[in-house]
Amino acid sequence: MTTQRYCDGVRRRDLLRVGVLGAAGLGLSDYLRLAEAGEVNSAKATSAIFINLTGGPSHLDSFDPKPQAPQEYRGEFQPIATTVPGIEICEHLPKLARCADKLALLRGVSHSLTEHQMGTKYLNTGNRPLPSLEYPGYGAVVSKELPAPRDLPPFVAIPKTPQVAGVLGVEYAPFSTQSTPRAGKPFTVRGITLGRGLTIDKLERRRNLLGDLDAGFRAYEQDSGLLKGLDRFSQRAHDILSSPRSSLAFDVSQEPKSIAGLFPDYPFAQSCLLAARLVEAGVRFVSVDHGGWDTHDNNFQQLKDKLLPELDGGLAGLLTALELKGLLETTAVFATGEFGRTPKINPQRVGRDHYPRAMFVLLGGGGMQDGRVIGGSDARGEAPAAGKGFSPDDVATSFYHSLGIDASREYHTPTGRPVAIVRHGTVIEELFA
Repeated sequence: MTTQRYCDGVRRRDLLRVGVLGAAGLGLSDYLRLAEAGEVNSAKATSAIFINLTGGPSHLDSFDPKPQAPQEYRGEFQPIATTVPGIEICEHLPKLARCADKLALLRGVSHSLTEHQMGTKYLNTGNRPLPSLEYPGYGAVVSKELPAPRDLPPFVAIPKTPQVAGVLGVEYAPFSTQSTPRAGKPFTVRGITLGRGLTIDKLERRRNLLGDLDAGFRAYEQDSGLLKGLDRFSQRAHDILSSPRSSLAFDVSQEPKSIAGLFPDYPFAQSCLLAARLVEAGVRFVSVDHGGWDTHDNNFQQLKDKLLPELDGGLAGLLTALELKGLLETTAVFATGEFGRTPKINPQRVGRDHYPRAMFVLLGGGGMQDGRVIGGSDARGEAPAAGKGFSPDDVATSFYHSLGIDASREYHTPTGRPVAIVRHGTVIEELFA
């Protein structure tokens, strides 16, 4: 990640810290001594954007090419060089190749869940699913740990997300847009932007009526966590709905051409533009869904003609826009599917099937070390190299670490059962070295 340095080698963000320390009676020499001793933490993200590649993208045909593997493994695509020497990715990702210095690419991420729903839960929580417990998704945890302004939704899903609040309760559920923006058009979000003749006055009258009705049922909700959560969620929704700032945050037509021009005119790219705008406004967590990656049939045609170009334009635009807005260092970006796809091509269907033993994860921003590949898969992309890979638990723990959230922290269910944010997993040190 590019960070401005002054002539004495001190980074700008560290100089700001020195100012804070000075107010406490500590000077530059004290700060440098503490930093050398490892007592000063690196910058942490204050918001996050999660890209959910629904269906499970092929790692060999995107970010982990194997040009030396046999034809039935390596497929039809060629690798291309990126801006980072030694890192190659698929030829159909040219814009991301030029943004490689803004990404940390994890290869050899591995698990054993081959079914879409289970794999999705795992990669959206960092916890292997249990039938007896609903783990909260990343967005719910970030919403709880890093509260947003009252008049902005803390967790926005564009247009939807598999992430749920789980044991945290409905007050940490996502605000789903249910639709995607269009280039240059004002974006109306149902339930956030006023519509159908609903004015603030009418909204207030309806809310007062609800208050009168609620008063008659208070005795029944004293022990109801659900009702209390709904009350808080309803109050937050009212604050958001009546907020001019919230409406403005969702209006992508307000973006200057210098930013809007980075994003092609298709739903995923425009959703990424909206995500950048929301984070700039103060939203803590945005999830963007990009589906269609379940390429059992015609894998190469689907990837070449649609999926890879869409991902390339949207994600490259997002990273560049965040950097131009000065937000990349404080925004953790996380892109993944639920698993990879079989290294050996299915010749009858010219496709690849579900394969969790090897997959990729993209991370960037948020104080993480960009412009590098961490880990790897073997010569045919069948397993982590040397049998040592990363689990989704490790990835989740590292993601939370970039946000300053201790993944070992425990929440409690209504019955008092302790639930760690992530049960297992360790921070991937190379991401922060």
